[in-house]
Amino acid sequence: MTAPLQNLTQMPDPQYLMVGDGYRIATYSWGDEDAPTVVVVHGFASSTKDNWVATGWVRDLTAAGYRVLALDQRGHGASDKPHEPRAYDIRQLAGDVETMLDTYLVDEAFYVGYSLGARMGWEVVQDIAPRIPRAVLGGVPDGIPLARLDLDQVRALIADGTPVTDRVTQNYIALAECVPGNDLRALLAIAEGMRSSKTVDPDPAHAPQQPVMFATGSLDGIIEGSKTLAAACPQGRFVEIPDRHHFNAPGSRIFRGAALEFLGS
Repeated sequence: MTAPLQNLTQMPDPQYLMVGDGYRIATYSWGDEDAPTVVVVHGFASSTKDNWVATGWVRDLTAAGYRVLALDQRGHGASDKPHEPRAYDIRQLAGDVETMLDTYLVDEAFYVGYSLGARMGWEVVQDIAPRIPRAVLGGVPDGIPLARLDLDQVRALIADGTPVTDRVTQNYIALAECVPGNDLRALLAIAEGMRSSKTVDPDPAHAPQQPVMFATGSLDGIIEGSKTLAAACPQGRFVEIPDRHHFNAPGSRIFRGAALEFLGS
């Protein structure tokens, strides 16, 4: 049994769970509960709807016979949006995924993440390696997430509307403004939390051991770093998404097709 057609183009009602530090996280489910499970985790300033539903991922995954679980990361979508940077340590974000698996009683799942969701995935697939036999990490940076975001310009924009001039930061702001319900102060806190002393660069010397597919757009400035991480994985594979940059790569049919092939291999 697969999810009804309308659930592949529209969002189901969120199912909320409470995570360890008291925040409420919105989660979603599509497909047969007995089918193999794929967890999908969106990127910064996005949401489950924008990253995975509107781009066709949920449709294609369920059509391929998977159950899909997703969450709006804290600070995004229908989840709580604290304004304190300490709420966004990457260990806490990764722990939210494990809590979702436990709540849904899922012992094993494939993992698909993009951007911030992929950076989290680097942690998740190692923290709970026996439960994640295979993963797809799209647009994953090899450094601290959101390092290219000019935080001072974002603070000035929030404080008094000073226009943002940094091009990369402009792109992130434009993305944030396109997603209904985004809270710029929460997004700033996420970026600050990612740069906290507890956040470290992904260490190629301690790479995931299971099969991992890395995929990054050919026009994305982080592509060489993504290739480096893929090369560090004993069972890593790299896919270059042609003619895509960081912000439009999730909509690529080539990306989806390669991920489906990889998960089914």
